[in-house]
Amino acid sequence: MSPLHERLADARARLVRAGIPKDEAALDAEVLARHVLNCDRATLLTRATDPLPSAFGRIYDELVQRRTTREPVAYIIGHREFWGLEFDVTPDVLIPRPETELVVEEALSAFPHRPVVRTVIDVGTGSGCLAVVLAIEFASAGVVGVDSSPTALHVARGNADRHNVSERVSFVHGDLLRNVHRSADLIVSNPPYVPDDDAATLQPEVARFEPASALYAGPDGLGVIRALLEQAPDCLAREGRLIVEFGFGQESAVREAALRSGWTTERVRRDLQGIPRVAVLRR
Repeated sequence: MSPLHERLADARARLVRAGIPKDEAALDAEVLARHVLNCDRATLLTRATDPLPSAFGRIYDELVQRRTTREPVAYIIGHREFWGLEFDVTPDVLIPRPETELVVEEALSAFPHRPVVRTVIDVGTGSGCLAVVLAIEFASAGVVGVDSSPTALHVARGNADRHNVSERVSFVHGDLLRNVHRSADLIVSNPPYVPDDDAATLQPEVARFEPASALYAGPDGLGVIRALLEQAPDCLAREGRLIVEFGFGQESAVREAALRSGWTTERVRRDLQGIPRVAVLRR
């Protein structure tokens, strides 16, 4: 067995002992090695029999140790892929998830003629992943990313710079839409939607490390969504859409809250597991 294979095998075993499922542990061990060696997977495989850099063992062991505490890999290596793009992430922001890409897909479906979208607002922008991707996809639009966390906005600005959209993406510090004074054709949000009492049921990676302000939203998890439903009409153009992500088992409550606030649920999108995940709303 090559030195690299030995290191990977040892890391996998350590991660499994820490409670990480075997398949995930294998992937994490490899991702951390690629990060240290600054290479892609194909290169890692071809270098399997090569001598390792002298500092590799020490640096790799430190990263694996961090992962055994259940710190998410995205925070350890400092980035996560979303919509085929790399985004910087820190513990100040929620880690982008594949389910949130459904928000982008539904936005593109709602506005097949993209130039009609002149303004987009991303509420609770976090890392800025939605704001940046929508700025790329709606190339004629100005985008506003809103967040209550100054440190999250710092990360988001960096991601806008990284993907060369900072001239069309501005960021606002505020609570939902209270500090936004413009009308948008499209408002999107991946808001906090975890019920407060569900904290104990979350994976350690989420409960211990991701920002609570981006996760929890009251007893039923819908406090932020209800507030957004009340505020969004003042910022939405007549033919605009509000597209919101929500959690497992919340579809009926979201539909009811939307109806009470004067919204029509145009569509609910399910994720790959068949779980209702994203609502497309109009006035």
